[in-house]
Amino acid sequence: MLFHDSDFSTLLVSESDDKPDRIHVRLNRPEVRNAIDQQMVDELHEVCAVLEKSPRIMILSGSSGVFASGADIAQLRERRREDALMGINSGIFVRIAQLPMPVIAALDGYALGGGAELAYAADFRIGTPALKIGNPETGLGILAAAGASWRLRELVGEPVAKEILLAGKVLGAEEARAVRLVTEIHPAEELLAAAHALADRIGLQDPLAVRITKSVFHAPAEAHPMIDQLAQGILFESQAKFDRMQAFLDKKAARKSAKDAANQQEVNQ
Repeated sequence: MLFHDSDFSTLLVSESDDKPDRIHVRLNRPEVRNAIDQQMVDELHEVCAVLEKSPRIMILSGSSGVFASGADIAQLRERRREDALMGINSGIFVRIAQLPMPVIAALDGYALGGGAELAYAADFRIGTPALKIGNPETGLGILAAAGASWRLRELVGEPVAKEILLAGKVLGAEEARAVRLVTEIHPAEELLAAAHALADRIGLQDPLAVRITKSVFHAPAEAHPMIDQLAQGILFESQAKFDRMQAFLDKKAARKSAKDAANQQEVNQ
């Protein structure tokens, strides 16, 4: 096991012997709707440090029917210019986005402000019918400075991003799915099972190919096509490539052999 719940006070981290390719990180400050405070940021950094050395898929969820209601306003109220320049939340969200293996955000209830920006940093977002996601920061006299001001346009396009960022629009579950901000909607009691099903599909792929594909996907435009060719060069030499392609060819040959045998049997009859 990589983690113990006793290591954290704002997170619950779960692992399973039968699914060693993933961890489940649950935001756990239900008394403040999982508001993201400095302690939670510090503990998320601890999780990232482990996953950078021992890559796993991460499922990220909330607790008590809420993903995260935003940054802790009591702490945010006291922050000044020096705190903003430190990039407290933006730093951890960038680190989460850059984890080697995919991150799945399972969203229930509120995912607002910093909570929404944490979700935007994930590779996949699925939700429940109760989901409310958006960035009300301008209503508090600040801006969404932990990723929304640039990630959101990439995710949903400029018109919808401006509705959320400049006009305070909060999307419900079906609105979020319509603009592909989330890709699946499930009843709350089925949300984690759906997240694990998605992790299962990722787990069927070659882990190295997934890691490299994620890195190439997020590379700047000017890096292509050279980065694609270099990455493919690495994968062309991997044992998994030979094993998986041989298994594909063997399976294809077996199907053809079975089909030929069936056809011959029909002729003989």
